[in-house]
Amino acid sequence: MQVFRSPILKVFIPTLTAFLLLRLGFWLAVFPNPDEAYYWLWGQYPAWSYYDHPPLHAWIQGLFTTLFGRSHLTLRLPNLLTNGIFFYIYYQIARYLYGKQAQNAFWIMIACIVASPLYFLFLALAWQDHLLITFSLLSAYWLIQFLDRYLMHSDDSGWQLYGAAIALGLAGLCKYNAAFMALGFLATIGVEPRLRPLLRDRRLYVAAAIGLSCLLPVLLWNLSNDWQSLQYYFNRSVNPVSGFSLKFSPFFNFVLFSFLLVSPFNWILFWRSWRQSTKLFSHSIYPTIAVWTLIIPTVTLTFISLLSAALYYWNITAYLLLFPLIPALFLSPSPSSSPPFPKFLIAGQLYGLLFATLLVIHYGLLPISALVSSTEDPDSRMLYGWDTVAAEVSKQATELGNPPLLVTTDYRSASALAYALNNPTVMAISDRVDQFDFWLQPNQYTHKNALILSDDWHPIQSDLLARFERIAEPKTISVRRFGIWIKHYYLRQAFGYKG
Repeated sequence: MQVFRSPILKVFIPTLTAFLLLRLGFWLAVFPNPDEAYYWLWGQYPAWSYYDHPPLHAWIQGLFTTLFGRSHLTLRLPNLLTNGIFFYIYYQIARYLYGKQAQNAFWIMIACIVASPLYFLFLALAWQDHLLITFSLLSAYWLIQFLDRYLMHSDDSGWQLYGAAIALGLAGLCKYNAAFMALGFLATIGVEPRLRPLLRDRRLYVAAAIGLSCLLPVLLWNLSNDWQSLQYYFNRSVNPVSGFSLKFSPFFNFVLFSFLLVSPFNWILFWRSWRQSTKLFSHSIYPTIAVWTLIIPTVTLTFISLLSAALYYWNITAYLLLFPLIPALFLSPSPSSSPPFPKFLIAGQLYGLLFATLLVIHYGLLPISALVSSTEDPDSRMLYGWDTVAAEVSKQATELGNPPLLVTTDYRSASALAYALNNPTVMAISDRVDQFDFWLQPNQYTHKNALILSDDWHPIQSDLLARFERIAEPKTISVRRFGIWIKHYYLRQAFGYKG
């Protein structure tokens, strides 16, 4: 293929090979992050939607598990497919923007994307984000094509507009923050005088109806569950604004992690490429859409971080259209000549490779935080020890005779245990409202015995103890890696569930 003959590819082969090996090692060998297991578990309970997120990712997990069984490979096989589609869309964007220089432009884009710790991680994790950014990018690409043709007064039936609407609707069926892309698209149409006539074009409203129709499953679930999913997001992000007290720690965390995990080198390239993009791409609406899909979510989430909390990866769609602007900084007029590579571009590769290596070590070998503290970062500590825990749970379940109720004190541990045992009946009973509250049917467990798993982060609560007639003393399960203590789990036998 012509794309593999690019002279630029030769420059990046060592680092791209290293990124690929790290990614494959992660996919095939690393036990699921508890949230990966949580979303896998959703797929074992088909529903219109779910409490924490819309349903598309769970549907896909359920389908793949049904077809191929439960394994690390099956869990992350959708990631492999979306990665291929994701990078293929970028290749089409490179062809659209750079023409004969597409092959060179493509590899510069790919090198910058995989060297971003944000995208390395979230294209690898079996969360909703890999689907979200793939559909968001596809939607933006088709919309840009439609708008450019519209500005050229080309006779067009608008299939790209309708395709963009479907892709955006599917992005919304992955995560609610796909709404940021929609707002960026609308802002582009609203601020560009040549596009404002579209607001009187029925095709725009047909497209909007098509996109919104994709969200009908979410609407049906919320209608039947007292709008609890939407209330959750309102209370989490919007409702705290009513108190109006500035919270600088979440703000600094959001800004700092956004800067470091997108990559400081990419931020430099974004800035430099944006300054000249309106001249280089004056023939396309692309730079305008790129800036609005960056500004709207970034400003919104920065504001939320000052008043409540906003996580850096909620802004993952904001940077998608900036990467294709970068190659213009390096490409020479002649497609056959090799572009200059400043040291910071190579340094950016090494920066990303360092982060990727540390991430794989942290997720797969040893939580790096355990080297400096015995208590910090309890979330990462939950990545480890599940084979040992599952073996002990299976042993004690056999001792109890009839299959017991398996209960944990947090959704993370319940999900990880369910995945480790390949047993979707594991339940979490905790103070936090989560998807398990919609599955738990207390009356069906009356008089059953149980095994209760807890830890120091989420100790067993008195109200859970009160649901049983008798509780045995706990057995401590110690988790260590390479001789380094990670954490303790506590497994109790409980008798006579009272509901």
